[in-house]
Amino acid sequence: MGATQVPVLLLPLGAVEPHGPHAPLGTDPLISRGMCERAADRLAGDPDVRVLVLPELPYGVTRFAAGFAGGIHIGEETLHALVVDVGAALIEQDLPRIVLVNNHFEPAHLSTLRRAVETLNGRGGQVALLDLVRRRHARRLTAEFQSGECHAGRYETSLVLADRPELVDQAVMRELPHVPISLTAAESGFLEAGMTEAYCGDPATATAEEGTEVFSILTDLLVEAIRELARA
Repeated sequence: MGATQVPVLLLPLGAVEPHGPHAPLGTDPLISRGMCERAADRLAGDPDVRVLVLPELPYGVTRFAAGFAGGIHIGEETLHALVVDVGAALIEQDLPRIVLVNNHFEPAHLSTLRRAVETLNGRGGQVALLDLVRRRHARRLTAEFQSGECHAGRYETSLVLADRPELVDQAVMRELPHVPISLTAAESGFLEAGMTEAYCGDPATATAEEGTEVFSILTDLLVEAIRELARA
């Protein structure tokens, strides 16, 4: 690492939960890691910042997936303790700049990550959450993402097709009907919201080309967060 390079660590996060009959259980952490790897590649050789990608923490708060096979839920306090312990270990090694990169948007999961950031910053960290649901970020993403119809729909499925196409059952995907339900309606779970196959949106229209374009935007957002933290 160059003498003038500021180290920034990226922690990919998500949840293991069903993503329709077509996409992998690990869709969320897969997207988070894809973002981190692309950002690290883009900033390779940068004179001002050195990006390091940590192993992902794939498990999260996922009560919404109750009733479907494959979901692995951990409680808020477990997630908080895990993120804080990982962050604290890095802070103790004089690596305080950490970006949490998350692609699981269940409200209790997000609020726990925000609380973990506050805890770590109170312990000497310079930690940030790239919070994609914030309006200033969401408005740069696709119409489906902004509508909230983005659980295993066109948005997420396109990203998986761009990164790990072999994990998508494309024959099944092409036959899936559009499910016009926003995640904001899933106050207590997918089933109660009417997401009977654990997806919403329009996965049948997903393409790897769109996924590549969206990854580019997500990488832009992450690189901006990295540079902001490096300057702090």
